[in-house]
Amino acid sequence: MAVAELKKELERVVEALVEEDEDDYNLEATDNAIQTLCALKDLKLKQNDQEFVKLKNLAFQEPPPEFKCPISGILMKDPVVLASGQTYEETFIRKWLKDGHQTCPQTDQPLSHTVLIPNLSIKKMITKWYQRNAAKELRSLTTRSPSFRALFGEIKVAIPKLFSPLLIDKAFSDARLHDDLAATVLNIATHESNKRAIVESSPLAVSFLIVSLRHKNIQTRNHAVAALSELSTLDSNKHVIGKSGAIRPLIELLKEGHDPLALKDVVSTIFNLCTVIENRAIAVSEGAVVVIIDKIFDCVFINEMLELLAMLSSHQRAIDEMEERGMLFCLFGILKETTTSNRNKELCVAIIYAVCFSDRSKLRKISEMENAYEILSRVARTGSSRAKRKATVILERLNSAFHLQDMYNNADIFQNV
Repeated sequence: MAVAELKKELERVVEALVEEDEDDYNLEATDNAIQTLCALKDLKLKQNDQEFVKLKNLAFQEPPPEFKCPISGILMKDPVVLASGQTYEETFIRKWLKDGHQTCPQTDQPLSHTVLIPNLSIKKMITKWYQRNAAKELRSLTTRSPSFRALFGEIKVAIPKLFSPLLIDKAFSDARLHDDLAATVLNIATHESNKRAIVESSPLAVSFLIVSLRHKNIQTRNHAVAALSELSTLDSNKHVIGKSGAIRPLIELLKEGHDPLALKDVVSTIFNLCTVIENRAIAVSEGAVVVIIDKIFDCVFINEMLELLAMLSSHQRAIDEMEERGMLFCLFGILKETTTSNRNKELCVAIIYAVCFSDRSKLRKISEMENAYEILSRVARTGSSRAKRKATVILERLNSAFHLQDMYNNADIFQNV
């Protein structure tokens, strides 16, 4: 019973976030729903129904004084302006006038007339305050409670409503609401059963996160990156996210690389997306290779960057850009270091391997570096089993190529004689 009623209350608060007509905004229903959300902070869903009965009685955050009726002291739902210029809740000021008063309750000023004019400006401000608090409570609850994140996904209307055009539009014009919404999406995306629903619920879901990647608020950007990182772990989402234009802003964030924690999420997301072949082509065309190489040169997340580079090295353009940036020499340098991990050695060898079998013209340069340092020969003897195998194949490739070249050269000599 408690969970069923709880779902109904959650539906109400989500509906409150996307109310289409601010003039007809149901503040009382929203108030009840938000109070329920506040109460949920301490509610365990498996407790008995008596716990749920307490929800309606818990206090909600106090509204600003200017939103309260001066007569009743409670939040105004239908604010109206009196002839004195003061604003009151319509029900209470009408009662004041009905009781025979001809003065303003606050200023004691005589009234020139008793016509009440709706204060739409204040009502919209109250509505905005309510919506912000509803979003804040959703964020808080989805942050604290895994059970709530699961429950949120079970409510059929909740996720689609979260990405309604009206709410997204409001978020784009309200930085605080935008941040709370991005954080809520991240929170619910951490629950496995919600990942597919978020992407499939609305075409605005992924586009909202992509726009958020360029938000001026760093925290909002970080929430969006982390949410995409979560969503991109699901195979069916990778195609949608890649085609939606997420890769370019992710590469831009990778290039900026100011926040280490966010940078790790950026790398994780790009890597997840690039397990799809079509997305690799997009990443390469958007300049990912040059950015990755620059990060490796700067010793930033070298392991993660080598993982990405190894994945993208199947593309000829990636091979060419590595050549232009002197990446082959860098790879040999990393292999030469005694402190390099086995995994990084494997990745370096894998990239060199890709170069060998993608572009024959690079063989001579690889051969020259190997002859100078004999690094691949050392890896073939002392590296991990995976690194040994690929290093051995590369050496065989080099020997075969230049053995044939020597044969051709000797043949030419004999012919000339």
